[in-house]
Amino acid sequence: MTTFNLTETTASKISSTLTRLRHQMGAPAVGMVLTLVVVVDEAGQYDALRAATDAAREHPSRILIVINRDSAEPNRLDAEIRVGESAPGEVVLLRLYGELTEHGDSVIMPLLLTDTPVVAWWPGGCPEVPAKDPIGHLANRRITDAKSAQDAVAAVASRDASYVPGDTDLAWTRLTPWRSLLAAAFDQPVGKIERGVVEASPGNPSAPLLAAWLCDRLEAPIEVTDSGGPGLTGVRLLIEGGGEMTVSRGDARLATLSRPGHPDRRVALARRPTSELLAEELRRLDPDDIYAATIRRLARTNEQADRHAKKGGRS
Repeated sequence: MTTFNLTETTASKISSTLTRLRHQMGAPAVGMVLTLVVVVDEAGQYDALRAATDAAREHPSRILIVINRDSAEPNRLDAEIRVGESAPGEVVLLRLYGELTEHGDSVIMPLLLTDTPVVAWWPGGCPEVPAKDPIGHLANRRITDAKSAQDAVAAVASRDASYVPGDTDLAWTRLTPWRSLLAAAFDQPVGKIERGVVEASPGNPSAPLLAAWLCDRLEAPIEVTDSGGPGLTGVRLLIEGGGEMTVSRGDARLATLSRPGHPDRRVALARRPTSELLAEELRRLDPDDIYAATIRRLARTNEQADRHAKKGGRS
């Protein structure tokens, strides 16, 4: 791995340096399938870079890490370029100072790979409307993570208001194994579901999303209750006429699927690292219609709950 530092530089100088380094190593910038733009603060850049680099082993990318520093300092752009024959692409850490912190899109635009998709990822705080953010506006896909918000449940509940096709959230991506297992459980006739419960640690943003997805698919009321965690710990679905289908997970690794008339089945249901979640999202660059339907359902459910609460308060 070759590392090259540029201080008080420009985007054109960074681009020229990338080209020169690749040519010196005999590995021109071909085979990279997308540009991944990561907007993060200094405290979170190490973990975000590690996750992005791991994900790029499956999806070779040019990774641009945008780090906004002190906006009160004079305008300055510092860059750290990392290129290697064994690396899954190219990494550029961009530290912006002064007014440049408000114009990250102008900095990264000359560095985007031509004729390839652009994915923007906010591992921490994200814009209120990612698609209207200057960097988000350049992206085909925009990835947020409600888990990083101070109120994670409220953050995921607000996603419908800002949704534009191409948006997604890692709180949704974390549900893929759960959704796959639950969908497979209905491959054989189960019966009509009357109601259900999703159990999770308090404040887990994936829990209301899973409840909304189940509600949308089963057309049955699904509530969320707190458990001791970690993360999602169970789903209980009451079958019309008696009986219950359950998925219970207590150790964040293995779950037990129970259905009437069938023996209990142990299945792998491990919590996944961020790199795997990111890699999953990079596999598809088209809009996620199921996610869109789920956050719409969640928004309707919350609106109905608010109306009932207001009526109860007036009675």
